[in-house]
Formats: sequence, C-alpha cells, structure tokens
Amino acid sequence: MELGSFQTLVVEQDGPSLVVTINRPEALNALAAAVVRDLAALLDAVEPRLGPAVGWPVRGVIITGAGDRAFVAGADIVEMVELSAEQGEEYSRAMQAVTLRLEALPVPVIAAVDGFALGGGCELAMACDWIYASAASRFGQPEVKLGLVPGFGGSVRLTRRVGIALARELICTGRMLKAAEAHRTGLVNQVLEDGDATLAAAKQTITEIAATSPTAVASAKALINEVATLDVAAGLDREAVAFHAAFETEDKVEGVRAFVAKDQPTFPGR
Repeated sequence: MELGSFQTLVVEQDGPSLVVTINRPEALNALAAAVVRDLAALLDAVEPRLGPAVGWPVRGVIITGAGDRAFVAGADIVEMVELSAEQGEEYSRAMQAVTLRLEALPVPVIAAVDGFALGGGCELAMACDWIYASAASRFGQPEVKLGLVPGFGGSVRLTRRVGIALARELICTGRMLKAAEAHRTGLVNQVLEDGDATLAAAKQTITEIAATSPTAVASAKALINEVATLDVAAGLDREAVAFHAAFETEDKVEGVRAFVAKDQPTFPGR
C-alpha cells in the first residue's frame, strides 16, 4: 500500500499488517506537533484504502516506536514550554482527533510497546484496540508532575481500562506501572520478552485476523466501541441490529457455507 512519505513516521506493509513506527528516537519518540500532523496525514491516506471497495489490502495496523528505549515517552515538553493556554488546547484537541480516528478504523489497531509509554505515549497506546508490551516497558500518566493533567485521552481511556480507583491513583501520583503490573490491571494484553517478540506477536495476531471475515471484524470493532458506554439493554439492542446487518453480507453466506461443507472460507470482504 503506497501512502506517501512522512517526516516523523516510517510506514511499511508486512503482509496483512501495516506497521507504523514513530521515528524520533533521539527524543524518545515524543509526540511533537510534527508527529501529530504526520499521524493525521497518515490517517487521511489510510482511511480510503480500508474497506470492501478496495479489497481490504491490510487487516490490521501496528503502532510502535523506533529504538528500544521508548514507544512514546510522552508529549514534547520542549515544544510545550512556549505554548499559550489556547495553543495547548489546540495541541490537545489535534491529538485527541487522531486517537478518535484510530478507534474508528475498520481494522484492529495494536500498540506494540517497547520501553516507556508515558503521558501522551500511554494515551496513544490506549487509543489502540489492545496493547502488547515488552517486559521492559513502563506505563504511566505523569502529567501532574509538570503541573498538567492528561490531554490526549488519559482521564477517559485509563479509567475505562483499569477502573476509576486505579486510574485516579495513577493520574494523581504520576506513578509508573511495570509491564507485568500493567498486564495484571488489564491495561496490557500480553507481555513479551523484548521488542522484537512484541512486534512479532502483533504481526501474528493480525495474520490470524486475516483468516476471518473483514466485514465481521469491522462490525465487531465498531459495535464494541459503541456499546462500551451504553447500559445492558441498549447495548443488546445495538448488538441485535449489528447481527441483522451481518446476515446481509456476502461474508456471512461464505462463512456459513464453508462451515457446513467443512471447508476453509474465502471471504469476499463484502
């Protein structure tokens, strides 16, 4: 998939995986304004290339960081020194928009974390559908140590991932979680030996996803995001609507045919 070139990102397709590497190792991959702009531009290029009209050229996106010290160490504090309050809010809203677009992609997005994922880095990882991390990784929202609060979604997504009590503790203390503890809290799905193993695990998962129905995965992701804030009755109603829509897809016809015939399905992605 040809997506153009970016100042702060390296983007490569590996089979069904699109690997996006934030490439500022000299700054621990901090989310400078240029990175936010590049992520938005990447999404501009990726969004029209995912779906039935183009045949699902990739089945998942992996976001990682260059080097073995940090996934993303946070927002770019050096840049923030000169920002006015209005510019700070603009920076916050620009990155929040990126996180919402990642959540809305019709394919899973996996964060492959190796090293620090702090502040904006933790928030970027949490905007992904799930997180794989190396044993050396560290997670946290240390904004209060700078006289700030989370600005890229930490107060919302951390609460939903680990519960309100632990989120309050982590945000109000700025304490870091080691990878094993992050796994125990549900923040991280898997802990792997090192960065190479973490990236390999993410690619393997997307390879598994590539054997399933693209339309069903897209619908399931959207459904899970939608029902997360609904009560049980409203969520079940939305699930029934999505179940109805799945019955109208060619992928459902092929999946059921293959199951009955004890055959491997070839999903058309429609």
